[in-house]
Amino acid sequence: MTDFPKQRSDSRITMWSGWIWFAAIVMVLTGVFNAVEGLVALLNRAFYVTNGEDLVVLNLTTWGWVHLLIGLLVGAAGLALLTGAAWARVVAVAIASVNAIAQVTFISAYPVWSTIVIALSVLVIWAIVVHGRDATDELP
Repeated sequence: MTDFPKQRSDSRITMWSGWIWFAAIVMVLTGVFNAVEGLVALLNRAFYVTNGEDLVVLNLTTWGWVHLLIGLLVGAAGLALLTGAAWARVVAVAIASVNAIAQVTFISAYPVWSTIVIALSVLVIWAIVVHGRDATDELP
């Protein structure tokens, strides 16, 4: 007779937990892209075409700093989401929401990218909210 390792019956790992990994990786990538977007706004002011100096209520330099900061936060939230902790899921949803709102306000300067990031943020929020319970509290 062979002794097979026993599996825990209370394991929460399901086939849907891959959505949490997907959301985490998308958040890290989106964070990097947002940071690059912010750096471009800071270093190359002629890159974004706007109708004037102001974008909603802030100028491009301010938006560069905002996007750089949001990008760092989104990336960090994505890395935290890889741990599977409940607090990381809450933070990730909040940061993804802030990112989507920031992109809505930036849509006049870079409409295609802003629309893509909004869609990715909504997909991340959906994955975390719908499949968040399928994530474990520890790395596999």
